Amino acid sequence: MGDRTVAEPWERQAGESSQAFEAFGAYRDLGPARSLTKVVRELHKSRALLGRWSRQFAWVMQATAYDREQDRVFLAEQQQARRDIARRHAKLAQAFLGKAVARLQALDPRELSPSDLLRYFQVAAEIERRAVGDVPVSAGTAPDEQGSDVAALTDEERRARMDQLRRELERRLAEGAQ
Repeated sequence: MGDRTVAEPWERQAGESSQAFEAFGAYRDLGPARSLTKVVRELHKSRALLGRWSRQFAWVMQATAYDREQDRVFLAEQQQARRDIARRHAKLAQAFLGKAVARLQALDPRELSPSDLLRYFQVAAEIERRAVGDVPVSAGTAPDEQGSDVAALTDEERRARMDQLRRELERRLAEGAQ
């Protein structure tokens, strides 16, 4: 940090003895249930002395600033963890979509039913959308409803839909490779 001359509120203050700062540290580390009485018991120091240090060095304000800083740090760590998870999930979804496209390209249409393939696509697309924070298209649609839509299609309509899905997967993969 360099030549910083102003201490953070929760750090040792100008004119604060090491004993006073140690007492503040005990007070600060008690968390939301902190009190001078607890510090008196822990450090075996007089209440009058601790009260004087507390007033002189504004322990309540210092501890509140410390708590806010700890909350800020924690929230920043959570946000970074969410970003890392989203990146990991996006990579996994892309890998899965790649496998699905490869499988679709090599698949004999008689090997799997169109409804199975459509469901595979829907799951992969939903994973990918969730990884980037989008609400999945299928949100609010019951799984049974998704299958019944495909079941109502003729064989020719199913083949056309599968061709459409294959082209969509290929387009997405091509976009992702760029």
